[in-house]
Formats: sequence, structure tokens, C-alpha cells
Amino acid sequence: MTLHPNLDQLNPEQLRALAAQLIQRVETMDKQITHHKSVNEKLAHEIALLKRFKFAKRSEQLSPDQASLLDDLIDTDIAAIEAELEALQPAPVEAKVRQQPKRAPLPPQFPRTLIHHEPDNSHCQCGCALKRIGEDASEKLDYTPGVFTVERHIRGKWACEQCETLIQAPVPAHVIDKGVPTAGLLAHIMVAKFADHLPLYRQEKIFGRAGLPIARSTLAQWVGQTGVQLQPLVEALREAVLAQRVVHADETPVQMLAPGEKKTHRAYVWAYCTTPFSALKAVVYDFSPSRAGEHARNFLGTWNGKLVCDGFAGYKAGFEGRITEIGCMAHARRKFFDLHVANKSQLAEQALHSIGGLYEVERKAKEMSDEDRWRLRQEMAIPIAEKLHEWMLAQRELVPEGSATAKALDYSLKRWVALTRYLNDGAVPIDNNRVENTIRPWALGRSNWLFAGSLRSGKRAAAIMSLIQSARMNGHDPFAYLKDVLTRLPTQRASAIDQLLPHQWAQGS
Repeated sequence: MTLHPNLDQLNPEQLRALAAQLIQRVETMDKQITHHKSVNEKLAHEIALLKRFKFAKRSEQLSPDQASLLDDLIDTDIAAIEAELEALQPAPVEAKVRQQPKRAPLPPQFPRTLIHHEPDNSHCQCGCALKRIGEDASEKLDYTPGVFTVERHIRGKWACEQCETLIQAPVPAHVIDKGVPTAGLLAHIMVAKFADHLPLYRQEKIFGRAGLPIARSTLAQWVGQTGVQLQPLVEALREAVLAQRVVHADETPVQMLAPGEKKTHRAYVWAYCTTPFSALKAVVYDFSPSRAGEHARNFLGTWNGKLVCDGFAGYKAGFEGRITEIGCMAHARRKFFDLHVANKSQLAEQALHSIGGLYEVERKAKEMSDEDRWRLRQEMAIPIAEKLHEWMLAQRELVPEGSATAKALDYSLKRWVALTRYLNDGAVPIDNNRVENTIRPWALGRSNWLFAGSLRSGKRAAAIMSLIQSARMNGHDPFAYLKDVLTRLPTQRASAIDQLLPHQWAQGS
């Protein structure tokens, strides 16, 4: 049959065949147009998203500048391991005499604070009066914001002429007893490294400009030893967070040096924090070599409760038993927001308006008790959620498969039960924004320290940042908090370690 037949010469059977062929061709072209439209919408959406995000590094090979960062990381790991080994081994009966390296004197231009240590009693046990026959002096470098000072500890020597007894008052215990840093200087180094994201090689230069030639390797040793001392506090913080029945969880990638190779691979930091409605304000980070769900399960252990998280499959295994999944409405909203930014979708705009109604209820309920918040949600939020769900189901039948609109709708519809569980519990938040805010310091840090040098260094960073960020959540200055904690920690009883946690800490108590 020709493309342009003479219709007058066709019989009825031929006309019917021609009509059927044309109808089939129209249907085929209509399907192609719909498919192309869906693909174009999807590509336009992806292009819009890519313009909003930065591309990852094209190569993971380490440059010479990046490789130089490893020096302090390796020294820090070694110092931490040595500190752990020293704590595990009993003191030897006869210590081998080892020649100690001579320490350079602290700069004379720094102001000195004299701290005298004298015996409480100036009489010997035999009853005779003690006579001061000399003194020992040692210096420690202290730091208060913007000022370096030197603590000069003077220990008077008192002797009894009758029984030849020598008495000296002990020096208070320090985190690093035989080292030069005070708790203030250690707190400054830790905050600069883990809160202000200043690598140790930069701190070395800053100290050098102030007249302090402290080697980077020395700073690294201090960080490693301090991290070991703070670990019991981090474990207690983890137990406090997992004592809550509602917990937020999220994860973010961090580059980690592959063992034995001069390139990095993707590791992950997991964050677990309390809800905005909880009296406890705390976050605990956990560093792991991958995004495998087993890391989340290992951290949570036997915890059972409600976990607020995104749709990441790594959490799913725990949901089969003791853990209840709470979806994140902010993630669902973000899908429609991206859709609206990409192509000004009216459907996305309507979804955003309805979700905005749910958030308006949350703003009204923010300062309420859990019970009152539940009542308000039952009265105002549930009707909005039910209408939104019905509308999504109806719209899903009208949009083509594979389109960006279909994906935005599917994200919410597949997770609808988890997304709306918050409506029936006033202690559960509507979204996961709380923990996402605690992840931001890691995003800021990545641009400064570039990568974690080892699994151990990553876990140490996670532990110390847990204390720093938890202190911030409780309104504390991280420097003041760490300085006081490091001052009290050497003599703090293990049974009272909870008193040093950020949510229970009171300066000078």
C-alpha cells in the first residue's frame, strides 16, 4: 500500500485496513512522544540538580601536599597506641634507666604564674619542725584564648634534721604528667583541630609565629594521648544517647587513606543524636570504613526504639525486629522542591503547599509537651496528611513511569507509613533535620583536613567531635568545657565519669 493512495479507488476493505494502519502509527508515535517527554523531563531534572552541587574530585591520587598531612596522623596514632599499651601493662618492678631527651626551655618572654606546692604540715612525724632546704621547679605551657602563659610549679623541699626525712608536696595529676602542656593548652589544640578544623601542620606554624617552636610530631603525640584519656567519657555519652527511646541517625562520606596505598577510598561517619523534644542534648559520631548496614547495627547493639532516618537500606535489617523506622518528611519535601526548582512543576508546588501545612502544625506544637503535641497533630495534622496521601495516589496514576514527577511521588508513597508514624507519638519529630545539622561540622572539616589517615584516626576524630558538638548543643564553650574536663579527668572516679558529660557538666563544680 502506498503512502498516499487514491482513496476513491479503494474498496471498503482496503479503507478499513488503511484506517487501522494509521491508528496504529498514531498510537506508536504517541508512545514515543510520551517516552521522549519523560526522558527529557528526567534529564532536565538531573541537569538542574548537577548545577546545584559540586562535582567530586576527579582523581583520588594524593598530591605531595596531601601526603605531608600523614606525618601528624601517623604520629598521633602511634602515641595513642602507646598510651593504650601503657595503661594495659603493670608498672615494672625495676624500670630501666633511660636517658630522657633534653627539653628546650619555654620562651622567657611569656608571663609566668608561680604555683607553690608545700606540705600541709611543717612538722615531721617524729615531732621535730621541718626545715626548708631547697626546691624543685618545673614549667608547663598554658593557654587561655589569645594568650600563652607559663605555669611555674615550685615544690619546696622540707627536711627533718633529726630523722633526716625529706618531704615534698605532690604536683596535681595532669593528662600528660611528664609533658609540658597544661589542660588549657591541650583543650586549645583539640578545639582548633576538631572544631575549627586546623590540621596540626597549620597549628605548628601558628605556634611558631608566637615564638613556640613545638614540632608537629609533638603536637600529634599530645592529641593521641589526650584522645585515649577522653575515650571513657565518649563511651558514657554513647550509653546516654542509647538510653533514649527515640534517636536520630544519618551518615556522610569522608575520604580515608587506603592501607598501604597512596590513594583514598570512601569511608563514612555516622551520627546518632537525641531529638529536639528530649531533655538530653547529645550527639555521638561513629567512624566506619564503609556504608555497610552492619556498622549501624553494631553501634546500636541491643537498642530498641524509634529510629528517625532517611530511606537508606543499611538501616533496614534492624527494622525487622526491635527498631521502628521513622521517616523524614524533609527528605520527601526535598524531592518536590528539586522538581519545582528544575521545571516549575505545578504538581510539585501543590505538594510543597500541603507539606508546608504539616510543618505549620509543628511550629505551633514546638514548645508543647509530648501529650499536647500528640493531640494537636491528631486534630490538625492528620486531616492534612490524609488529603495529601489521597492526592498523591491520584496524581501517580496520571504521570508517566520513569519521570522525575513519578520518582518524587514514589519516594513518599513507598515510605508513607514510616513518614506518618510521627503523627501518633508526640515525642517523635517530623523529620531528620536535627541530626543533619550535627553532620555539618564534618562537611566543613573535609575541605581542611582532606582525609582521615587511618581507621584509628577517624574513630578518634569521631570521639572527640562527639564531646565538642555535644558541648555546643548544651550551650557550652568547647574550650572551657574541655579545659575543665581535662583538668578534672585524671582524678575523676570511674563511677562518677557521668558528671563530666556535656549535658551534666557545670564549670568548676
